Order: sequence, then structure tokens, then C-alpha cells
Amino acid sequence: MAHTYYDFFAGGGMVSFGLGADWTCLFANDIDAKKAESYRANHHGGAELLLKDVAQVSVEDLPGTPDLIWASFPCQDLSLAGKGAGLAGKRSGMFKPFWKLVRQLHADGRGPKIIALENVYGAITSNGGRDFATLAAAFSGLGYRFGAVVVDAVHFLPQSRPRFFMIGIRSDQRLPAGLCADGPAPLWHPPALREGQRLLSKSAAARWLWWDLAAPLKRNIGLADLIEEQPGSVTWHSAAETQYLLDLMSDVNLAKVRAAQSCGRRIVGTIYRRTRTDAAGVKRQRAEVRFDDIAGCLRTPAGGSSRQTIMVVDGKRIRSRLLSTREAAALMGLPDSYVLPARYNAAYKLAGDGVAVPVVRHLAEQIFEPVLRRNRLSLVA
Repeated sequence: MAHTYYDFFAGGGMVSFGLGADWTCLFANDIDAKKAESYRANHHGGAELLLKDVAQVSVEDLPGTPDLIWASFPCQDLSLAGKGAGLAGKRSGMFKPFWKLVRQLHADGRGPKIIALENVYGAITSNGGRDFATLAAAFSGLGYRFGAVVVDAVHFLPQSRPRFFMIGIRSDQRLPAGLCADGPAPLWHPPALREGQRLLSKSAAARWLWWDLAAPLKRNIGLADLIEEQPGSVTWHSAAETQYLLDLMSDVNLAKVRAAQSCGRRIVGTIYRRTRTDAAGVKRQRAEVRFDDIAGCLRTPAGGSSRQTIMVVDGKRIRSRLLSTREAAALMGLPDSYVLPARYNAAYKLAGDGVAVPVVRHLAEQIFEPVLRRNRLSLVA
């Protein structure tokens, strides 16, 4: 039997690739027209997608009763790089009208069995943990038992991308044995999350669960495995452009390049440009490189500063260019068949704003599907 779900703040519909063929999307929503085009291009026309501000969506727009509601609500005001507005901010504040719909579904007798929220790591510490407590209170107020984990996509893909997931189970649903532990696990519950849990209200803490996820298999793919020799969306830099990047490097970063040259094999690194203060107190632009076969976290390419540059070192030969859009998609776990926007920034933004596909699959395998199977067996019995 297929499982059903709603996908709020759906973007290009990456969640569906993680959930897989056993899941049917009853309803999806986003406000971004360009992302909606990608959603429709990759979901057979996307008849279930409503392009509309979530604050303008009504409960009458929502069909059926979903097993799962997934919501990757906007992260900008919760990000460590943001201005600290938190859930009171204009963008991350979209959680409030979304949750209003969830409450209305419950009042209508159609509350989902499972709710999963996804956001940046900063959601745990935003506003001194008060935003985390607000999310917890939302789950507790509807009677959900809930817990949270931090999952880094680097366990599955060569991209450093820690993300926060809060997952709640409706109070009438039975939990399979082994789904929860008596306390936190270091792999999934970092110190900030453990501290946030300690600060919850008494009523929220009473409903808290420590999700006990299995450790993922060892990742068998590196950044170098994803690099295209002849990318379609970008071109290799000229020798002068590559030299310019090298000239922006400090002695420490140049030493990394020299070490890569001495390895006797092709080495792929990533470069970010950052402003650093030198020994004389002068702010200078620097190019910082890493050769750990892992890409930095993909971000929205606002102003171009967050677009990653790759450097390929093969002996004396050094080349550089922007990360291609297809490489960005691969770093999110999307298949080669995924249709990307033609414009570079649109495609990069789509990837940077998305959710890593194998992380969704891991949560589905470890939590969503066991809960749904356990309760369907209960109905049969």
C-alpha cells in the first residue's frame, strides 16, 4: 500500500526522490515560480503542486488525509549567517501560517500521522533556543510525541551539509520497538540539541523522544567521482584566471596546493573566496581551498559569493572553474535524469535550497515507514 504525504515549501520536489516509489504526493506547495517549473518538469506535470503563498493556502486546498507532512520551511532568518530574526522574521516566519494549516487539519479530523520539519543547524540555537522551544511547543500542543536529530549529508554524499530535523508522531500511533533510545546518541544529537532539549517546557519535555537511527553505511563516493571533464553549464578558467585564484591564497593555502601536486594523482578541491584581515589589520580577499574530497555546503548564490569554485590538481597542471549545475545536483543526490533550469544561478539556487535525497531516504527507512507499517499491522490485527 502506498504511503501519502504533503510537501510544503517543496522547491524542486527533492523530497519525493528520497521517499521513493512507495510514496504518493497528495499536495505540494511553493511560492517560487522558477522552482515550480522544475517541480513540474520532474513530476509528470506536477498537478498536485499549488503555486501560492502558504499564508494564502486554505485547508480546503488540502486533499485527503496524509500519512506524512514534510515541511522544509525557509531557513534565512534561522541561519547562523542570517540576522537573527528567527521565527519572527519575514521568511522563516512562514512556519506560522504553515502550522495554522496543520492545526486546521487536526480540527477537521485529518491530522497527519507523522510531521517532519527540516531546517538549518542554526534553528536549534536561534534566539537563545527560544525558536527551538517554539517548534517543540507546536508539536506538544497538538499531542504529538516528537524528537529531533541533526543529520549531515556527508554521511551519504561528499558534501558537508548538517541539517536539523524535528519529527513528530501522532499520539494514537504505536511506536515500533527499537525506534527510540533512553538518551541521546552522539552521531545524531550534538551538544546544542541536547542543551535545547534540556530547556524545553515540562509539557513538551514529557513528549520528547530520542530517535535511535542506525548508523549509515560508509560512504563510497567522493567529490572527485562527481566532477565532469566537459561540463555543459560552465567553462574551465583560463590560465590567467586560475593564477589569479592562486595569487589570492595565503601561504597556508598555497602549501595545500603544493601538497596536492606531490600526490602523484588527480586531486579535486573546492575554493571559497572570503574577506580576511591580514597581519597589518587590512581586510583582503582571500581564496581558501580544501582538498578533503568533500564539497562545502551548497548555498543560495546571492551575489555570486557562495558559488563554489573547484580546483583540479594533476601534477604540475592546475585547473579551476565554477562547480557545474549537474555536479551541484549530484551533491544533493539527485539522479542524472533530473531536469535542471537552464540558467546557472537558478539551477544552483534550486540545489542549494533543497534537501539531500539520501538523508530523506534514511529518515523514511528508519522512522516514517516503520511507524506506518507498525500501525497498519495493528489495524489488520
